[in-house]
Amino acid sequence: MLWGIFAEVVLVLHGAFILFAVFGGLLALRWRWLVLLHVPCAVWAALVVTAGWICPLTPLEQWLRLRAGDEGYTGSFIEHYLILLIYPPGLTRTLQVLLGLGVVAINFGIYGWLWRRHVSRRHGS
Repeated sequence: MLWGIFAEVVLVLHGAFILFAVFGGLLALRWRWLVLLHVPCAVWAALVVTAGWICPLTPLEQWLRLRAGDEGYTGSFIEHYLILLIYPPGLTRTLQVLLGLGVVAINFGIYGWLWRRHVSRRHGS
């Protein structure tokens, strides 16, 4: 039972990481110190998606599920839990790369706006 709980915790953390990687730049608008945490997370998430890597949290969750006596699953976390939500049927590799680059572009836009706001405040003071 404890292994199953650990697997669920990893599942929740993995989902939270994905949300933070995609939308964490918005949180950094409010709490600037989050930039130091968000940028590496966003870069890692973009690399995992665009390079087709498997995030280390996926095999950890699968291992914990097997230890709990559950059936594991094949593929990535995204393929198992989120594929139909994030990736529509018929997704091509090109579209997957474009989605990863979209995450990067969104965050560059947010950080560009944050940087301009920071610079204008410094010059205005």
